[in-house]
Amino acid sequence: MKLNRFGRLERFLLLAGASLIALVALGYHPNPVKAQNSVSTQTASSWLAASFPVENFEEYSSPYGPRGEGEFHYGLDIAAPQGSYIRNWWVGEVVEVIDDDRCGVGLVIQSGKWEHVYCHMEGQGGQANGRNYLIDREGGVIIWQGQQLSAGVRIGRVGMSGRTSGPHLHWGLRYADNWIDPGTVLRAMYGEQTAALSSRPDTQQN
Repeated sequence: MKLNRFGRLERFLLLAGASLIALVALGYHPNPVKAQNSVSTQTASSWLAASFPVENFEEYSSPYGPRGEGEFHYGLDIAAPQGSYIRNWWVGEVVEVIDDDRCGVGLVIQSGKWEHVYCHMEGQGGQANGRNYLIDREGGVIIWQGQQLSAGVRIGRVGMSGRTSGPHLHWGLRYADNWIDPGTVLRAMYGEQTAALSSRPDTQQN
């Protein structure tokens, strides 16, 4: 099968496969967290609808888990060239627009019991008619609080806003108010999507 025949799912799997290789290369292993079992009980159709959150993936620059001096990193840092587009992980509603000194410019998106957090984005936050928004004029993106977003849609670009030493997306996940290791979710997504792809008749052809 030639690359130019690949559809959206196949392109995702190529990126997700590279991502998992990076996880292994970094010696990355998910840490046990509350509600982690909820990841394995998601339906295949749910994971098939999910999208890897960063275009132009380079590496995982900081895993979920404990850091030095008693700190804990509640997310996965995904490095990519500055200006690379960020995609919405799962269909949901924008419940918060962030613009502060730590996360920088970012979004919180609600998908049922899941919340996905995106930090260190390009652009800036603003408010109009009582609604908060994120705007990245150069990237051609404006996202409003309360907006409904499809999975895979571009929601911004990788930047260096907030507390960061290099361009990356800090991607955090919570399920039922409990933080989840995003690496666990990516593994579940990859497993379901690989199984779905391998069952398609056109993948059996050379």
